[in-house]
Amino acid sequence: MDAIILAAGKGTRLRPHTDTIPKPLLPVQGRPILDWIIGALPPVERLVVVVNYLAEQIEDYLRTQKHVRNWKTVRQAEPRGTGDALMSCKGIVTADRVMVLNGDDLIGRADLAALAAVPMGILAHPVDAPESYGIIFPNADGSLKQIVEKPKGLPSPQLANIGGYVFPKDVFDLTLPLSPRNEYEITDAVAQLAARGGFRVVEANYWLPIGTIEQWEASQTANVDAVK
Repeated sequence: MDAIILAAGKGTRLRPHTDTIPKPLLPVQGRPILDWIIGALPPVERLVVVVNYLAEQIEDYLRTQKHVRNWKTVRQAEPRGTGDALMSCKGIVTADRVMVLNGDDLIGRADLAALAAVPMGILAHPVDAPESYGIIFPNADGSLKQIVEKPKGLPSPQLANIGGYVFPKDVFDLTLPLSPRNEYEITDAVAQLAARGGFRVVEANYWLPIGTIEQWEASQTANVDAVK
């Protein structure tokens, strides 16, 4: 299995901290976010990091990290969504499966191992504000039925998409539509694969999102033992 980490974004909600440091390199308890993520990965044959904003800093970090020796960056020339970032790795990924993660959230090591154990799947975690997330609806057998973006009127908690996926290599053969946001969405790749059946929903026990200044500040004192 290969791994892709999506690390091209500007982290606008974390300004001014991200004016000079890319979001994946912001420190959490003395370590860059990206270092926590890579350190929690299950064994992978190759790590691919999609970069754009302040890419040179991320590449400098990757040269010094000790977690994965076989790594490569792919520059997303014009960021056009998570689906575009994924497809920019076509031809780079050589393994039969690929794990894809966002470059800003911390997910438990055991949860990533559980995700790696399925042929294809998505990580989910309960949330109390479903209207703020992509909400996952599983079938009775634990496979994915659908993802609904920011639905209103649902009771809490609901299972949210937390940005962790395992895809078969032929995900790169898919054609993604342009979304209403004028971007290409990774969830459209998920929907196409889920239509085949057997796309598993894996519930994560530990998820620490770091998307805002408040979340980043809170992460400095959070219990991160599950990621170690």
